[in-house]
Parts: sequence; C-alpha cells; structure tokens
Amino acid sequence: MKFQSKLCIAIALGLSAGCAGRPSLLPNTDENLRKTSTQFAADAAKRHPYKADAPRGGDAEATVQYNPTFARFDILNYSTSDWHDVELWINQNYVVFIPLLQKNKERVESLPFQMLFDESGNYFTTDGGKNPVKNVEIYRDGKMYTVPFKMEE
Repeated sequence: MKFQSKLCIAIALGLSAGCAGRPSLLPNTDENLRKTSTQFAADAAKRHPYKADAPRGGDAEATVQYNPTFARFDILNYSTSDWHDVELWINQNYVVFIPLLQKNKERVESLPFQMLFDESGNYFTTDGGKNPVKNVEIYRDGKMYTVPFKMEE
C-alpha cells in the first residue's frame, strides 16, 4: 500500500509540474490559444477596461455553454463567416482574445476558465456559485454582441 500511495503522489506531482503555468492540463486544440496563464493575464490587462461605449451589434450568431464542474466555456460560431480578432467577455470583467472562431459549426472552441482574466490578473471562477455567469459578450469588428449562454448539465 505504501508503494501505491507514493506512486499516486509522484504521478500527481509530475502532472501538476508538467502543466505549470498553463491554463489546462492538455494543450488547447487551437494552436493560437496555447499560451501560459501569465500571457493570457497580460493580454487581458491590455484589453481592459470593458468597452462599455462600443456600439451594440445585437445577438451574435453564436452560443456558449459553460461547465462549472470542468471549469470551461465552449463557444460555437454558427454564422456563415469566420470571425477574426474576437474578445470574449464574461460579466463585463473577464476577457480572452480569440484570434479565429471558425464558421458554420466547424469547430467548438473550448476555453478553460483559467484563460479569462480581469484587469488585476485574476482568472474567472464561479467561486462555488458566488460569482455566477451573468452575461457573455463578444467584441469584434468594433461592436459588442450579446451571446446566448447556458450552463451545461
């Protein structure tokens, strides 16, 4: 039993060391989103403050599901156009830059909570329900769009 316990601890330490500085254990499938948490936080700081004065574009042809258990957002662009240089905003406070969201349901973009940061360098967390997702928006082409969202069950 002692050997198995030590082996489990060694594996856990190895896994945590292997993803040190990354927002998730596995690399993101989108090469453009393979950054360290520090890089995501620095980029988010540059994008603040929230663009409250941006013209409104209405509802985006997109949807977001979020999963508090696995701490991730899944965004889907179901329009007929690829979207370039998109900022995803959660609760008008946490942001991540997405270089490309492909069109026509070609790809669901999975974003761990630890990719979205506020201006102080804190990543998004629901904090056990104390910080629920209240709104999801994307900023692209100079306009802010509302994105329908729901919690994954």
